[in-house]
Amino acid sequence: MNGRFWTFEDLNTIAQLERECFSDDAWNVRTLAGSFLSGHFIGVLLEEDGVVTAYGGVSFVEEEGELELIATAEMYRRCGRAKKVLDDLVSEAKKRGVKRLFLEVRVSNAPALMFYLKYGFQGLYARSRYYANGEDAIVMKKEF
Repeated sequence: MNGRFWTFEDLNTIAQLERECFSDDAWNVRTLAGSFLSGHFIGVLLEEDGVVTAYGGVSFVEEEGELELIATAEMYRRCGRAKKVLDDLVSEAKKRGVKRLFLEVRVSNAPALMFYLKYGFQGLYARSRYYANGEDAIVMKKEF
């Protein structure tokens, strides 16, 4: 599993995988491009035989970053791909001076919550009705 940085040409593929993984709150190409072109964004993806199997992105300002998105295609889940993407993102964020990484995750997304806890994130508080469907989010943080 080799990771690489996103290119502009990857955005359509990532947007398609976003729709497959997060039908309600998927990022579209325009949103992805806005973050990608901001100058304060790190995007990493994994490919297998030319197919994007996992991706993630972190926005950062000075010492703080936010894990904006991370996903693995359904048939490639539970094989370490999300961890590899997150490892690569954290490594790059550290190189750019990030010391704290935040994220939001749905309260109903038990697999993601467990993944983040195992990775060393700590829950901070809940954001009520954060998602479009009214579901709450848990805000989490990891310090390096």
